[in-house]
Amino acid sequence: MPDLPPPTLRLTVDTDALARNWRSLDALSGPARAGAAVKADCYGLGVDTCVPVLRDAGARNFFVAHWGEVPPVLRHVPPEQVAVLHGVVTSEEAEYARASGVLPVIDSVRQAEIWLSAGGGPCHLMVDTGINRLGIRPDEAESETIRKLEVEAILSHLACADEDSAMNARQRDAFESVRQRIPHKIASLANSAGIALGSDYRYDVTRPGLALYGGVPRRELADTIRPVAGIEARLIAVRDLEEGEMVGYNALFEAPRAMQIGIVSLGYADGILRAWAEAALAHEGRRLPILGRISMDMIAIDLTETPELEEGDWVTLPYDLPQAAKQTGLSQYELLTLLGDRFERKSSLT
Repeated sequence: MPDLPPPTLRLTVDTDALARNWRSLDALSGPARAGAAVKADCYGLGVDTCVPVLRDAGARNFFVAHWGEVPPVLRHVPPEQVAVLHGVVTSEEAEYARASGVLPVIDSVRQAEIWLSAGGGPCHLMVDTGINRLGIRPDEAESETIRKLEVEAILSHLACADEDSAMNARQRDAFESVRQRIPHKIASLANSAGIALGSDYRYDVTRPGLALYGGVPRRELADTIRPVAGIEARLIAVRDLEEGEMVGYNALFEAPRAMQIGIVSLGYADGILRAWAEAALAHEGRRLPILGRISMDMIAIDLTETPELEEGDWVTLPYDLPQAAKQTGLSQYELLTLLGDRFERKSSLT
């Protein structure tokens, strides 16, 4: 088979911005050290690109959700620095954890029993302080089974850290109560937004995720966090429309005049959902509005401001996450993790 031609989509990760974001969050963590949530392929930006950058910046605690996410991370960091948030639901997962040296986050008394039955060893322990997803209940802290665990880190997760909610303090107080009753080496409560809540929430290790990759979950971080992801698409067609001609599915756009449009190789299969319809692409600072309905693989754009563009040229989709969230109604998390696998992923130092 001949070599494939280059893709018509590019996702660029600004590795300098990624490293700066981690260092900024580490500094904001005060005496605590910042870890890194690298689940979901580093929020869609690529483990092989992002984990070495985070490691070299100074991160030493890495968190994934699924056991299937472990092998790519282990290409870059030692197993004792990796924790799996979903714990050990089966004996097979417990055996894998022991064989690999990766730390499970025990999320229930039943998981503790599975872990101990497999031989036990160092682990982390999640405490549910009110989000009601994973974690032992505070009243299970005295369980004989929980007492047998060799707990490296005790963790909990904030439900409303991105809001000024009274629940934040309630969760912190509940965590502090349980923390004092379970032997452990380190404690961790704050996610990206939680870091901005203040020193009472930071403990020994913070667990930023979204903010590492350019998300801004609280206004206090707006001047600190830099965008990381950049998206480019190649023009695959340039067309001239007459006044009154329609564009795309359901003919939602009607040309108000004779005009030139472009078709880019990008669509909802790549994570650019129809919620982006009121947004625009850009070229050298000039705005290229989206026309009509976004398709699976194509988006039509207005080339009125860029008559020099030709088929094969590149245009960009501005990917400032807070601004994109306002435009689309999607969360900053969704904007990152929905990105598809047809992009050529590359890193760029700025």
